[in-house]
Amino acid sequence: MKLEQFLVVSPEVQQAIKEGKPVVALESTIISHGMPYPKNVETALNVEKIVRKHGAIPATIAIIKGKITVGLSPEEIEYLGKEGLKVTKVSRRDLPVICALNKDGATTVATTMYAASLAGIKVFATGGIGGVHRNAQTTMDISADLDEFAMTNVLVVCAGCKSILDIGLTLEYLETKGVPVVGYQTEELPAFYTTHSGFKVDYRLDTASDIAKAFDAKMALGLHGGMVVANPIPQEYAMDLNYITENIEAAVKESVTLGITGKETTPFLLDKIQKLTAGKSLEANIQLVYNNAFVASLIAIELSKQG
Repeated sequence: MKLEQFLVVSPEVQQAIKEGKPVVALESTIISHGMPYPKNVETALNVEKIVRKHGAIPATIAIIKGKITVGLSPEEIEYLGKEGLKVTKVSRRDLPVICALNKDGATTVATTMYAASLAGIKVFATGGIGGVHRNAQTTMDISADLDEFAMTNVLVVCAGCKSILDIGLTLEYLETKGVPVVGYQTEELPAFYTTHSGFKVDYRLDTASDIAKAFDAKMALGLHGGMVVANPIPQEYAMDLNYITENIEAAVKESVTLGITGKETTPFLLDKIQKLTAGKSLEANIQLVYNNAFVASLIAIELSKQG
């Protein structure tokens, strides 16, 4: 078997990469597992519109009938949105089986990074990255996203790591793996729904140009692995830290009581938090994704200028 059997890049994305135009990769777990239908489809299509509006080409990624598809059509996005939780959430370990059996799959941060790298895309916009889960010293529940950052040369714009995680341990893990965590116009790592976490980033860089230069230098130095660009949720959409923390604690407690573990943990917690906050967390989630798509587009444009 050859890679070509499992990788499909849309003509538009393929042409953009060939011509050195800016391209922004987008994940699909947020479509199938992150939001209810039809809000998920509406959000995914809006994210693509934002990327285009700011001068880059969007490349939403998923597994469609066993093919790693880079650059979904609107119809494929609609399909994933309607299927929702029926679609397998695919991390790196799942790829061989899902592809071999011609199944559909929604890509996590780790898998989207890997697929973007296969296609030659350098920049990826997501909501929040995975990390070290609370009580990981007992459960050993650490997101595959973190190891992917150590291996795959893709810059990821996010709103920090999800606040349902152990943020301090996540930063320690990234440091051990040699992954730079850069704050875009902030010295503090945002915590998904909020601009504050109490934890400092490695470096603050205030322009897309400086971030692109840093990533370009990383690649030139042969330092394999990605870069985390932490982009805070816009202040007008940020949630009160104490309010969201209380709801997160309640959701985590319920997940423990129900025995929910592994890759089902994050979707359960995000859904529970949405219900506890009467939908406020969902709106915050949507707005931070839009903002990340905007910033990722700026960085992709700067990287394309550097060749």
